[in-house]
Amino acid sequence: MRILLIASSYNSLTQRVRAELRDRGHTVPVEITPDTPAVREAVGRHRPDLVVAPLLRAVVPKDVWTAYHCLIVHPGPVGDRGPSSLDWAVQEGAGEWGVTVLQADEEMDAGDVWATAAFHLPETGKSDLYRNELADAAVAAVHLAVERVAAGEAPVPQTGPAGTRPPCRQENRRIVWEEDTTERVVRTLRAADSQPGVRDRLLGGEWFLHGGHPEDVLRGRPGELLATRAGAVCRATADGAVWIPEIRARTAPGEARACKLPATLALAGRLPLLPEVPAPPPVAGVRTWSDIRYREQGPVGVLSFTFPGGAMSTAHCRRLLDAWRTACTRPTSVLVLGGQRDFFSNGIHLNVIEAAADPAAESWANINAMNDLVEAVAGTTDRLVVSAIGGNAAAGGVMLALAADEVWCRSGSVLNPHYRRMGLYGSEYWTYTLPRKVGADMAVRLTDEARPVSAAAALGMGLADRVVDCAPGAFTEEITRSAARLASHPAARTRIAAKKAEYERREARTPLASYREQELSRMRRTFCDPGAPYHALRRAFARKEAPRAGSPDGPGAGATAPADC
Repeated sequence: MRILLIASSYNSLTQRVRAELRDRGHTVPVEITPDTPAVREAVGRHRPDLVVAPLLRAVVPKDVWTAYHCLIVHPGPVGDRGPSSLDWAVQEGAGEWGVTVLQADEEMDAGDVWATAAFHLPETGKSDLYRNELADAAVAAVHLAVERVAAGEAPVPQTGPAGTRPPCRQENRRIVWEEDTTERVVRTLRAADSQPGVRDRLLGGEWFLHGGHPEDVLRGRPGELLATRAGAVCRATADGAVWIPEIRARTAPGEARACKLPATLALAGRLPLLPEVPAPPPVAGVRTWSDIRYREQGPVGVLSFTFPGGAMSTAHCRRLLDAWRTACTRPTSVLVLGGQRDFFSNGIHLNVIEAAADPAAESWANINAMNDLVEAVAGTTDRLVVSAIGGNAAAGGVMLALAADEVWCRSGSVLNPHYRRMGLYGSEYWTYTLPRKVGADMAVRLTDEARPVSAAAALGMGLADRVVDCAPGAFTEEITRSAARLASHPAARTRIAAKKAEYERREARTPLASYREQELSRMRRTFCDPGAPYHALRRAFARKEAPRAGSPDGPGAGATAPADC
């Protein structure tokens, strides 16, 4: 079928639905439709067999949904209605939730039901949940709905109780630090982690707080800042404390939206003298936060990392490189990079770059720090290296993964192995690793077409070496077991020796440094050219400027890297 996707932004769910429908042989154009006229125009121009809206804030007009099957993906179970379904579910601590695929109707979320799927809500942030458990359920429901449409079946009218919840606004998200427990504060922060954040007053200013993680050891006067760690701040609650990784300044109407930044960077110049508290070794039952962790299980080392939004600043890259070098001193035969649920990496940190006094200089520092990390991974020849992608990856994040000997993806992962949508040529040794993995012709196609790739498609084209079919929360355990089997395989030592010999032959023939030099010469020209599209695209992405109507595949397509939600 020709299935038109209409969406308010080219977000992670829209990309995944598109990629998986294409895997099933459907033709799947996408149109960004920020308002009702754009919806009508897009449908009239494509005249599809079916319309699917994975994320749509605009109203589908009656003349469209009476002429076409228009399927709306609602992030709530049957009977749940309103624009903030997932926010309320996370904030109120719902244990089970669902996704419903509805026929568009005059009343929002009240249409007949084409398909529904239930899922368990783990204790995690809204955006992580949206990209993982909810996305798994949504894709399953969309596939079922498409099959029912193709079979000529009819949707089922909604029955039973229904309730329309109001939007979850800042007054509903307010934190009273003197009274609220850690559990309540964490739920409130997690329900707004990527967007819109929780508005609060801190150090004489107004801010939006993004993300929250419980801390069981540090204590202080409620509302007081207690410590910093890796860019995050720890703030006391009524009975404990929470770590807040990111903060965004509140700006006045008419002013440019501030960038969401690591908390200590956003608060620079205001922070009192606070201790930088390193992450303690893991202790059963004791909760704390760290964005980089290393653990060992026999001959397997796992270096996991989780950076908000998958963005890696210069500081993130340097800290992860230090951790990598330390992990390489351990007596393991297999070293896993990643292995966490959710984002692997999306490459350089566009928000930190946009907020820098000299964005061109920060762009240059960031891309070189990414390259140093990729070089270290690619140059590790005394053990087997596995990149374990539990969620999504894009741009330099994909190329970081390709520096390993094998790439393992969770079945729900979506990869965007390209840079074009940000107006960049790219680096991270992609001109070597990508053609080596998929062939020269496919490398050109992937980077030119700039379309999302599902885990199954990545496996088929050689971009990935294994797909792990499991729930998001089971990924870490699954890849650890698989890495242990890899380490115990009789051929492991032979592979390591062959890998080292091949690396030395390649360096003698065409050193990796030559690929880096060629890539960076083009990147430097872009960074130093004030008129290069990269600067406007970066600003639009970092400042969350409204997307333009139209196809994300068209000329001049804007900043459409995987969104938080």
